Parts: sequence; C-alpha cells; structure tokens
Amino acid sequence: MHLNMSENNCPLEERDRDRLPPIINHNLERGPKLPFPSYGSFISTLNHKRESGSHSFSSPLFLPAVKQVRELPPIYPDVRQKHRISIDVLPPEVKARFVSEPIIPIRTKTAKEFQDDVERATISGDWKHVHDFYLTTFDSFLELNGAFKKEANAPFNTIEDSGINIKFVNIVYDALLHTPADTQKSVLKGIINSLLREWKGPRTKDDLRAYFVLVQNPQYTSPATYVIYAHLLRQIAALAEADHHFLMHWFKKLPQKRFKQLVERLQLFITTRLFPAKPEELPPMAKCSWWIPSATKVLSLLNAANSISSAPIIPFTDFYNLTLDHIDFMEDYHTWQVHGNSNRFTFCQFPFILSTVVKKAIIQRDSEQQMISMARQTLVDKVSRRQRVDMSLLFLNIKVRRLQLVSDSLDELSRKRADLKKKLKVTFVGEAGLDMGGLTKEWFLLLIRQIFHTDYGMFTYVKESQCYWFSSWKCDNYSEFRLVGALMGLAVYNSITLDIRFPPCVYKKLLTPPIVPCDLDTPVGMATLTLDDLQQIMPDLAHGLGELLSYEGNVEEDFYTTFQVFQEELGVVKAYNLKPGGDKIPVTNLNRKEYVQLYIDFLLNKSIYRQFAAFYHGFHSVCASNALMLLRPEEVEILVCGSPNLDMGSLQRVVQYEGYSKTDPTIRAFWDVVLAFPLELQKKLLHFTTGSDRVPVGGMADLNFKISKIDVSTDWLPVSHTCFNQICLPPYKSKKELRQKLTIAISNAEGFGLE
Repeated sequence: MHLNMSENNCPLEERDRDRLPPIINHNLERGPKLPFPSYGSFISTLNHKRESGSHSFSSPLFLPAVKQVRELPPIYPDVRQKHRISIDVLPPEVKARFVSEPIIPIRTKTAKEFQDDVERATISGDWKHVHDFYLTTFDSFLELNGAFKKEANAPFNTIEDSGINIKFVNIVYDALLHTPADTQKSVLKGIINSLLREWKGPRTKDDLRAYFVLVQNPQYTSPATYVIYAHLLRQIAALAEADHHFLMHWFKKLPQKRFKQLVERLQLFITTRLFPAKPEELPPMAKCSWWIPSATKVLSLLNAANSISSAPIIPFTDFYNLTLDHIDFMEDYHTWQVHGNSNRFTFCQFPFILSTVVKKAIIQRDSEQQMISMARQTLVDKVSRRQRVDMSLLFLNIKVRRLQLVSDSLDELSRKRADLKKKLKVTFVGEAGLDMGGLTKEWFLLLIRQIFHTDYGMFTYVKESQCYWFSSWKCDNYSEFRLVGALMGLAVYNSITLDIRFPPCVYKKLLTPPIVPCDLDTPVGMATLTLDDLQQIMPDLAHGLGELLSYEGNVEEDFYTTFQVFQEELGVVKAYNLKPGGDKIPVTNLNRKEYVQLYIDFLLNKSIYRQFAAFYHGFHSVCASNALMLLRPEEVEILVCGSPNLDMGSLQRVVQYEGYSKTDPTIRAFWDVVLAFPLELQKKLLHFTTGSDRVPVGGMADLNFKISKIDVSTDWLPVSHTCFNQICLPPYKSKKELRQKLTIAISNAEGFGLE
C-alpha cells in the first residue's frame, strides 16, 4: 500500500471508500505536536475567551444526521435511556474474507530485552532493531497478540483477564514517542493495514485484544493521526454487545494513569473535531459526521468501566467535556426527546459527557419553555374574553406573613400549583419594596431554617453524620413534606443555593424514577440502597450491621435476634416485622444478608414512604422534565446545594466592590487574610456572607459576591446581608485587626446569620 496515494490515482473500486489518510512526516516528529499543549489548556483558552466577552463558541451544535445504523444495547444499567443506542455500520466494500482459526506467531522478546534494545539505540543512534520490532508488531492483529499476549495460543476468554501483558504494552508505547519519525510512521502504517482487513462474522477474543492494545496508542494526541484514530474508534463502537462487555471489564483493570490518559485523548479528539484550531488539518464535518458519535460511544465504555469498578477509577466529573458548555444544547435536547436513542446521535444519549452547567441550563430552559407556553395560553384566553391583561400572571407571586411563614407558604404553593414553573417573586405582607432577588432568597432561608428546626419535628438531625433524615412519625397530612420538595425544585429553577444537609441517598431516591409515573399507584422513591448508603446517615448502626455480616461465630446463638425491628416514634417504641412472621424467624448465618438488606430497605424506604412520596412529588411538580433523566444523584445534590469545592482565588477575580476599590489597603488586607485561611474558615466566611458554604453550579461568578464599605468605628465586627451575598467591612487599619475581627464574626454567626 502506497501511503501517499490520493483519490485521483487510487484503484477504481476504492474511490468511494471512506479513506484512511496518508501519513504526513512533518507531524510525526518525536513528541507529537498538539494544537494546544493539553486538553486542560484548550479549556482554559475557551474560558479565557468567554470571560473576555467573546461569544465565538456560543453556537448551536451542528452534527449531521448519521445514517446506516444498527442497534447497540445499553452499555450498563445506570445509564438512563429512552431507547436503545444505535451505532454505525462499516461500509460493506471494506470487508474481506475471514481466515478461520488463525495461528498466533510465537514472539519471545521480553519487556526487559526491549528496554535494553531502546537503551542501546538511544546511545548508538542505530534504531534498526527497535524499528523492526515496531514494524512487525503493528503489522496485524495476529502480530499484536504475538507480541503482547501472555501465552500466544491460550484462550484467555474471561472478563477478568485480558491476557495482555499491560506492563509490556506501556513500555512499548512510552518508548514509541521517543523513536525516530520513520518508526512512528511505520506503526501508523501497520495500524492502517490492520484496520483495512475486515473480518466477516463475530470477532474473536484475539481481535478484541488487538483493539484493546491499539486504542491505548499515545500517538492519537496529534490531529495528523485523527483519521486513523477515527476509523479505529468506529470499529470498536460497531462491536457486538458481548464484545463491549469484555472491553469494559478489561478497561477497568488498567492503571489509573493509563485509564485517565485514554479518557483525555478521547475528550481532546471530540473537542478538536468540534472546535479545530486549524480546520484545514481535518476533513470537512459533513464528510466525517460519524467521528464524534464513534468517539463518544467508546468513551461510554470507559464511563461504564469506571462505574462498575468497586471504587471509581477517576471522578465522574473527569468525563465532562467542558468545551460543550459553550454550545446551545436545546436543539440536541429536543432531538433526543423526539428520536430517543435511535438512529440520530445526540449528546443527551450520553449524559455523562455533559457538565452540570449544561444540564442545569437544559432543565431551566425546558421549564421556561413550558412556563411560556402556559403564560401564552393564559394571555390568549384573557384577550379572547376582552379581559384586562395583568402582567403579574407571568410570575409565581408569593405573599406571606413572617409570623405565619410556613402555613402561608404552604397555602400559596398549594393554590398556585399551575404557576410553579414561573419566575418566583416574594412579598412579605405589610413591608414595602420590590423583590429584586433579595426577598426571594430571604424567603428560602427563613423557610428552610424553620422547617428543619428539630422542634418542628419533620426532620431528625443525626449528629454522627451531621445530616437530616425524615421523621418516621405517621400522620394524616404530609403536605409540608411536599412543600419542602417544592422548595428544592423552586431553588433549582430560580438558581438559589440551599443550605440543606441531606445524605446522598435522598437524591438517589428523588431519581427513582426520574420521571413521575402516570399511574399514581406506582411506588416512587423506592431506591435500591446498600450498607454504604446507611453508613452516610446512621454510621453506628451501619457498623453494627457490618459486624453482623462478618461475624465468624454462630449468629443465631450469639446475637439472638429475629426479623423484627423496633423504632421510636414520638416517644413510643413500635415493633415492625421485616417480613411476614418476622418476629418468629431467627437471624442465622445463612439468612443474615437478607436480614441486613430488609432492615436497610425498611429504614431508608418503607418506614418513611409517605413522607418521601410527598417530598418526591413536590420536587417534581416544579422540575418535571425529561432532562432529569440526564442527571446523576450527585448532580441533583449540586443543583440544590451547590458544589463543596471552593476556589477563593476565583472569587477574588469576580467580586464586586461598593465604597472600596481592589487597591484599597483594607481590601488588599482582606484577601491576604482570606486566601491564607484554612478551608474550614473559608467555608465559614462563605456561609456568613451567603447563607451557604457551597458554590453555585456556575462557579464563583454566579455568587454575585459583594464587599461594601461601612463607615463605622473599627471596633465593629463585619456585618453580612445574606440575602444579597454582601459583607460590609469597616475600614480596618491593619491586617492583624482585620483578621481578628473577621474570624470572630464568621466563627460566631448563629444559624444563617440573617440580618
């Protein structure tokens, strides 16, 4: 095969083939060149442009519709899907005959021998032996197996062991980038030849091993290799479900560093295809519409591997492609709503790649469009009846008395259920003033403070875990739990960060199911929870149950317990059977796992079912949207409560000043003190000023944090207005005085520090 063959001089039967590219020498020097030094710097460049006011990337997503598809079953159960995912099928003309039962060549070179060859070549400048190794190894799938398979003709047909010597693969790839350009070129030539040999029928495990090795090639960071990389990804994406299952489990066995590099290369490939630094280096988008779908589907295998790993290999946020934050996703979202996961690729089919910023924007825009539709219909009705149009109907107007805050709020939200998706405006009866955002936030803070007070009885504060849990008392009316759910939904929709300390499993339950069932009798919030979930609420009880599971003695004789549990409700201890006749069924070594699972289900699901069902329906009455199917439980928590990751340097860059400038001595001293604070004091400062120690989804810029000058004696402590995210500083004369007064103020603020 001639590497520089063009379309004009290629054989006739290959003219219409989706061609693999010529390999260009000048882009294959040692250490491939990138359009940006790294994926992170690409993101930084985009963010810099956004901060400087450039909107060049805020454009609708254009991805031509991908045709010729077949179905790909769900990668793993936790990906919420409306239909099955569809993938590309290779053109029939690239297929060749399959050779049955191929014999893998016996290769004897060890990792140590290869390293010695590289070391000698580096010293002498004679790379022939190393070059020949690469030339032979990457010539075909069989040769790849011969070089890297632990035993050449052993089957290795399990998900637990790929049969590949990963350490040797890493050594070979690490050395590759330091070899001469012609050696790197020979590897790419071999990959091209391997990919052009298409087999009929199902893949063998040796084929999968070859794909597993090839996808780890570090050369794919250069756009010069992207056409080859795209064809490799296309073939991997087109594999059968069973093959994906094997690859997924093999991926999760990779070292964390190598796994992360795989993710980063795929993300950079997607980013560069969407926003190429030099568009002329890549084919036109219309001719390679399958690139991004193929890469995203392979990325979904890595995401699945990360999810099924006993402990995540990398944080789920590492799968976010932050360049997608610069795209208007509503068209993509609507396409997904119409076509589901059928033959039209959308990023919404793969929500793991979308950041919380994108998902929040989709939820808000979706709710706004529903609200606008309702408001338009109301206006049309008013005009058709020749009635006076009141513009207040465009808002959810809440009027409450401070002394009857909870009851008035409950009445207002109950009467105006049809208006919950409208923009919220709050009025306190008997008080003048327009709600420009401060009154709305004050209403939220006061309500949450009152409802979660232990004297109110709706929630129990668990000291060991420092979180709130639902009280299990029974009553005839659970409407106040519905109010709390609606408050959380309104906070998401109105971009208010709430200081609510719920355990993570609450958000799992909120997404069970993510869409409210049409049948009102269908149970909601009945999530499958584990001992880990109980650990986050009742750590002492979880520890005891864990000891029961690991106890090596006779459980029945030593623990002497049954499938009956006891729970205190309003001072009265009540007994509950975990299963019919539970009080007569002893817990034994054989049934203790069932006992623990039933106990967890009772505590976290059944004992609080009515309370949580009301809470669930309240939340979804505001946030009812297919967009909730895109969210992980952790992302719902971030939408409601904000992110725990603080960056005071970012806050310093976006803070607003009133009466001060950033060069004033008091302000310079303030930031010297705050940036030197330990994390705990930084959180207290944020809580003192905003009512929450967390950051909104959009980052520090969305806080609208303000530092104001207050002309009083420097004997005064700083004062905060949490409703406006404002801290007022007297003009302290020294850094020592400012540190002392600020520390006293933020360390002794009671409750939400409202003024």
